[in-house]
Amino acid sequence: MILADTSVWVDHFRNDNTPGARRLARALDEGEDVCICGVVLTEVLQGIRNARQRRAVRGALDALIYLLAPRNAYCVAADLFQAAQGRGRPVRSTIDCIIAAIALEHDAAVLHRDRDYDTLAEVSGLRVVRA
Repeated sequence: MILADTSVWVDHFRNDNTPGARRLARALDEGEDVCICGVVLTEVLQGIRNARQRRAVRGALDALIYLLAPRNAYCVAADLFQAAQGRGRPVRSTIDCIIAAIALEHDAAVLHRDRDYDTLAEVSGLRVVRA
């Protein structure tokens, strides 16, 4: 199961020929379990200014597996943040910690192009697919 980070979805919907967009397109085409969580959904939709495009993107994202975040995921996110900082590798984004915690909760790999996820993988059991 793959949880794609916002940056990968943005590349995908812009039809950018990036490694992440290509990997995501392949996963979708091959019927892999591609999922989304609330913060990624919010980030993707808030970046779309055109209402028609926003509806189309929302429709595409609504078809995906939706991963809920239990209360404990937010505690795990804080633990991940502290663990990275403790190793001298501070994570720049709280949202990345939350996405990582949700992925861990659901045993999903994070498809990304953000070095924070590599750091989070080093301090946890997070599986990543680097784009």
